[in-house]
Amino acid sequence: MDRTILERYDRRVPRYTSYPTAPHFHAGISADTYLRWLAAIGSESPLSLYFHVPFCHEMCWYCGCHTKIVRRYEPVGGYAATMAEEVKLIGSAIRANPPVTHMHWGGGTPTILSVADFSGLMDTIRARFSVAPDAEIAVEMDPRTVTEEMVAGLAKAGVTRASLGVQDFSDRVQSAINRIQPYEMTERVVGWLRAAGIAGINFDLMYGLPHQTVEDVRRSADLTAELQPDRVAVFGYAHVPWMKTHMRMIPDDALPDGGERFAQSEAAAARLVENGYRRIGLDHFALPGDSMSRALEESRLHRNFQGYTTDQAQALIGFGASSIGALPQGYVQNAVPLRAWADAVRHGRPAVDKGIALSDEDRLRRGIIERLMCDLQVDLSAESRRYEQTAAHFEAELEALKPMVADGLVTIDADRIGITEIGQPLMRTVCAVFDTYLESGAARHSKAV
Repeated sequence: MDRTILERYDRRVPRYTSYPTAPHFHAGISADTYLRWLAAIGSESPLSLYFHVPFCHEMCWYCGCHTKIVRRYEPVGGYAATMAEEVKLIGSAIRANPPVTHMHWGGGTPTILSVADFSGLMDTIRARFSVAPDAEIAVEMDPRTVTEEMVAGLAKAGVTRASLGVQDFSDRVQSAINRIQPYEMTERVVGWLRAAGIAGINFDLMYGLPHQTVEDVRRSADLTAELQPDRVAVFGYAHVPWMKTHMRMIPDDALPDGGERFAQSEAAAARLVENGYRRIGLDHFALPGDSMSRALEESRLHRNFQGYTTDQAQALIGFGASSIGALPQGYVQNAVPLRAWADAVRHGRPAVDKGIALSDEDRLRRGIIERLMCDLQVDLSAESRRYEQTAAHFEAELEALKPMVADGLVTIDADRIGITEIGQPLMRTVCAVFDTYLESGAARHSKAV
């Protein structure tokens, strides 16, 4: 890509795991609002559950998650007990009995939970929700701390997919981000997972890290391919030390500039494709036989707070401090401070701290953004008809896309917008044209590449 084009469009824009995005959530969405939304969930539509475990044994300097470092198990065990009460509370608020088809455990480090606490929580979940026999149950894990006993316990509890944080296999980069994780350690955990019958395996890689080079990301992609995870996500590091103070441990001058970040991103993508993976949207890759590849082929791919997903559920319920839920009526987020979240649950109230109700205009724009992010194309007329609008509603947006057309990033054929191969790395910037909220929250986002 021409350097001037990259500089022109590499803006601070959302990742669009939701629309409107989290910076625009507000306190006007209360626990009572959430209870009404939960009560309206029907029996037919599948349900998705997300569980946030905000604890780690040590801090990785690149981390942008809501997490807390703990040296003792007592706070973790107490959190698990409160989360069990939250499951009962929210489960009771849903009058219908929809099937749970997806479950995701994120963090932090969910595998910081003991086998007994994780298994107990899974029993509580199954007692309150109808978990489908073929439900995908995914858990994020840190290969540095997970044990073979924990892997066996996860499998026994019904886990079907594991997501392993890797980031980069370079010793130099690992030292700079405070995450020492030799290849052999990751290889050993992959072996445990497959021996236990957890067949779905994801890897997370990163580019834009301190002292990282193009050759580093190529090597990490090659080593990843040797272990054959079904899916790989390649994320760009977002350096926001004014928001996450531990990122001050990473010197600004150790980070690659925009051109180098782009080169790293494209090098990782090219190497994974060479190794047999299919590129999915912005930053995911999947083996050809994986369900995510099939969803892409059949235009069934979606995007939620975990990134690209095959999850078809209309409602996603979040549990735990800071977790976000998505319902047909809008989004809700639990209180971030652990004490505030726990106090609400102990008093028998949802721990909702903020959220946003969706208008039809929001839903229309969300649909357009999601199709662009997933399919790299959208039919404005088809999306507009769903909400009794026409493509003429987006006259200003079509005008704003014309420079991108001239620069080869976008095509416009009648009312159909397409993102080109050159434009694919900058798709977030293309989507931002349809974001009416962006101007008031741009500073909260990372750059497009």
